[in-house]
Amino acid sequence: MPQSRKLRLRGLWFQVHKWIGLTLAILIVPISLSGAALVWHDGLDSAINPQRYAAGGEAALGPAAYAASAQSRLGPDERIASVRYPPHGHGPVVVAAVRPGEGRPLRTNVWLDPATGRVLDSASADAGAVRFLHTLHGSLTVPGWGRTIVGWVGAAMFFSCLTGLWLWWPIGGSLRRGFRWKRQNSANANLHHLVGFWILLPLAMLSFTGLWISFPGLFGAFEAAQPRSAAPDRARAQRALPLARTATTADQALAAARPLAQGAPTTISWPTDQAPAWKIAFGPAEIAVDDATGEAAPPPPPRPETKARLMRRLHDGTGMGPVWQALIFLGGIIPAALAVTGIVMWLRSRGWRAALAKKRRAGRLAPQPAE
Repeated sequence: MPQSRKLRLRGLWFQVHKWIGLTLAILIVPISLSGAALVWHDGLDSAINPQRYAAGGEAALGPAAYAASAQSRLGPDERIASVRYPPHGHGPVVVAAVRPGEGRPLRTNVWLDPATGRVLDSASADAGAVRFLHTLHGSLTVPGWGRTIVGWVGAAMFFSCLTGLWLWWPIGGSLRRGFRWKRQNSANANLHHLVGFWILLPLAMLSFTGLWISFPGLFGAFEAAQPRSAAPDRARAQRALPLARTATTADQALAAARPLAQGAPTTISWPTDQAPAWKIAFGPAEIAVDDATGEAAPPPPPRPETKARLMRRLHDGTGMGPVWQALIFLGGIIPAALAVTGIVMWLRSRGWRAALAKKRRAGRLAPQPAE
């Protein structure tokens, strides 16, 4: 490519990269920082609400006892939806309940001491700092269009990564020049170039997976075809209400499921008006117990992981290990820093361009010497 054409194209990508960062900085910063915080959302919730985690010992009671203890904190119209045991045997037992409401039922969580069943705390599932961060990261707290806005920010960030790589690439000479610290006279610009390069791949991954999560219908064509009946109706499932009275108790359902599973239960979900069966999860295996008969069905073979689920795990680090989670954390912190350094670079460039223009005007207006 001729040098002049390469420089013109570089100038074009520079303008695109600059204006993506400047126009979207006010959105990129809260999305990035909230995503970084949510990598360790359980630890964050523990730090903010230590009373919920003041639990000692292992789970020693049956699910019915935990449900009864939680019900003492709940209103008469709230129904138990699930009992979730602490992961790895450490932490509180969490009982979720729902209350009928217009549209989606209102949800409440109750935290219990696993050894005694004592109530530690209760709160709406939609309240609290951690829930606010989830809403901020997923929709910028904007009802309706928020998820779409976040998706388009992800698309812009992905494109910004591509243009950033082009701008980082040295115009001439060895590729090693790109890794030099003093490529420019400004420490702020050098920081932007080097840090931007090293975070490029993780940031591009987070941007692309965030785009996939925001527009699942757009990327649905890449999923393996499923029978229509097998595709979950999430909106309908969110409106499901636990049965007010069950024929089988929670303890009986757990006892029926144990012979068909290995290990300890992780979650017990109550039967609902849409699916009248208990669902007892033992890790990835889930056993259904018919509420009317109390009979347990063998767990179905595990379904292959969908691409949508893989994208979500890559995006939030669930089950990906501490190294990956640390990488995602940096992928959330650094874009905010890049936005700040980019704004500083732009402001400084405006300053020296204005000073240069002033000097040029002064030179043109200066009186000419007499002949």
